[in-house]
Amino acid sequence: MSMTPGTMSDGSMNSTSMDMIMHMSFYWGKDVIVLFSGWPERSLGMYILALCFVFLLGFAVEILSVSPQLGAVRNPMIGLLIQSCVYVVRMVFAYMVMLSVMTYNLGVFIVAVAGHGAGFFLVKARAPAGADTDDTVSSAGVNSKV
Repeated sequence: MSMTPGTMSDGSMNSTSMDMIMHMSFYWGKDVIVLFSGWPERSLGMYILALCFVFLLGFAVEILSVSPQLGAVRNPMIGLLIQSCVYVVRMVFAYMVMLSVMTYNLGVFIVAVAGHGAGFFLVKARAPAGADTDDTVSSAGVNSKV
């Protein structure tokens, strides 16, 4: 008789290997496994820590979406290598957020979206500020030359 993981020889479920139920629709609750087996371990404090971790992952994905300014790098291959490493880290974080959301826990989903939103807001809020300082510097340079 073939045995599948988690079943005993009589076909009953082994309670030690199947403690959690895999949800296929959104649900509320702290009893969830996020990214690693046994984490957050049904503890409210660890669940809140997992939510903070997912929020920071989403936030980091958006922050890393901005290409770094590599004006000081003289070798273009070094600059390309740095940009590639940043891209790889961003993709790792994005896939970790995706896997977290696949738990179908509404708390995890909400903090993932909030993390992406907060990161996007910060990136876009900094862009006009940087553009304003560049305009001020360039106009000051033009005024001093005239």
